[in-house]
Amino acid sequence: MAPHSPATDQASPAPLDNLGIARAARLWPIEEIAHRLGLPGEAVEPYGRGIAKLDPTALSALAECPRGRYVVVTAITPTPPGEGKTTTAIGLVQGLQRLGHTASVALRQPSMGPTLGLKGGATGAGYSQVLPMERINLHLTGDIHAVGAAHNLLAALIDNHLHHGLAPALDPREIRWQRVIDLNDRALRHLVLGLGGPGGGYPRESGFEITAASEVMAILALADSLADLRRRLGRLIVGLDRDGEPVTAEQIGAAGAMTVLLREAFKPNLLQTLEHAPALIHAGPFGNIAHGNSSIVADRIGLHAGDYLVTEAGFGADMGAERFFNIKCRASGLVPDAAVLVVTARALKYHSGRHPMTPGQPLPAALLAERPEAVREGGANLLKQIDNIRAHGVTPVVAINAFPDDHPSEHDAIRELCQSVGVKAVVATHVRDGGQGAQALAEALIEAIDESRDAGNGFHFLYPDDMPLTEKIERIATRLYGADGVDFAPAARMRLKAWQGQGYGELPVCIAKTHLSLSHEAGRLGAPRGWRLPVREVRLSAGAGFVYALCGDILTLPGLGPSPAATRIDIDENGNTVGLY
Repeated sequence: MAPHSPATDQASPAPLDNLGIARAARLWPIEEIAHRLGLPGEAVEPYGRGIAKLDPTALSALAECPRGRYVVVTAITPTPPGEGKTTTAIGLVQGLQRLGHTASVALRQPSMGPTLGLKGGATGAGYSQVLPMERINLHLTGDIHAVGAAHNLLAALIDNHLHHGLAPALDPREIRWQRVIDLNDRALRHLVLGLGGPGGGYPRESGFEITAASEVMAILALADSLADLRRRLGRLIVGLDRDGEPVTAEQIGAAGAMTVLLREAFKPNLLQTLEHAPALIHAGPFGNIAHGNSSIVADRIGLHAGDYLVTEAGFGADMGAERFFNIKCRASGLVPDAAVLVVTARALKYHSGRHPMTPGQPLPAALLAERPEAVREGGANLLKQIDNIRAHGVTPVVAINAFPDDHPSEHDAIRELCQSVGVKAVVATHVRDGGQGAQALAEALIEAIDESRDAGNGFHFLYPDDMPLTEKIERIATRLYGADGVDFAPAARMRLKAWQGQGYGELPVCIAKTHLSLSHEAGRLGAPRGWRLPVREVRLSAGAGFVYALCGDILTLPGLGPSPAATRIDIDENGNTVGLY
């Protein structure tokens, strides 16, 4: 759902009061939700009303349980307000539950940067929400702050290492580890540290990134045990020494203490949906900078605790789903059974190029008028994202996320587009109707999984491990984005070649680009052709286990707009939060 009701020529249905719905809901005891998952009491650590931490022993308790079916929810290239992947994932689990199946949903934890900035929270909407909404969007159990503390501890130890001239001798011009903060604050992007004389440290240029973009966050999501977390943190590369050799967090002496700071954060958070389906919220790597998926540990718990585990991948199928398939599934060894591709009529009309949007502003009235021809014109993006899922051997089901002011003719146009490529599209009204509004989608998903298994369709990665790094980037750009090729900046090509020689060539790649287009430019809508992907910089995330390429103008610390959400959030006379959405 869009956070604000758009202005139209005709009266639109009143928007649902998401916060009011969440506050009026009755939470079940979290122990009862854990019991639904088959978890022993000793694995459940209550953390306030309606929240629990799950001790990693939960995995061993479920080891003998059969594995459920694994479903990833993704989307077409979204509009600035988003197309409702989170609401669809939540609604789908509630729909599966209404059909008599045991199902849970695994989601990323929202960052307070977007929550207090332009986007708002990320707990669903209407009658497809995870509760308690306020706690999830504002701190939850402190996991993101723990990631920030571990990241900044390493930054502090790096500067201390420089100050005392310890070995290995870091080159201050080649330190690549900045500090992080879980807020949008453009003033912190570029800084000079160590001012104030000899007692103030070693003067050098640095800056901040948002915590969700930290490699520590990516590691938290990809580690499969506390020991694996410790190993990955030790492999973090913080910079180069005077001889040009990489220096790791292990060499700085930081990895052990970082692991201790993350010990509680490594435990997934258990919550519940409005219809009391289990919800596992854990880790929150950014979708356009990092790999944009929740944790492997949470997925494994959900998969062995029910018939279905539904997880969400950030942004469009070219981004979050691609990384789910090629990074997360590589790390976990888990194989998806199907994908749900979320589409809205308004997004396809936007991709026709006829209806520009401005982030943070009401939707234009013309976008909401009945225009099935514009839906068909923007349908190229939908068809490309269907193809992107099929490129991995995965069967897609299209969920038409219905808004109250949609037109049936536009839904018919979406169905026709999907039928043209042999994919089933189902209208879902889960925001308004909860699980009941997603039952038809759940039925279509079950049917698609059964048909896929009968046909012998099989999941596969987009590229093999031994493909050179440059060719992996080119494979994603040409096969999934539709680019004619890739233009590497000379320094980027040199670094990729060096990493290839240093034994990092078998790592998967993560391409950081705009989420608003299949290309690197937000203004290129639909399924653009006749362009090349520029790779201006590459970075090695040795701890997380991937190489990422920065394409176009990607900011790792967002700024605030002229009217951030934080200016509308307050406490009323009864002590209740108001203005959070």
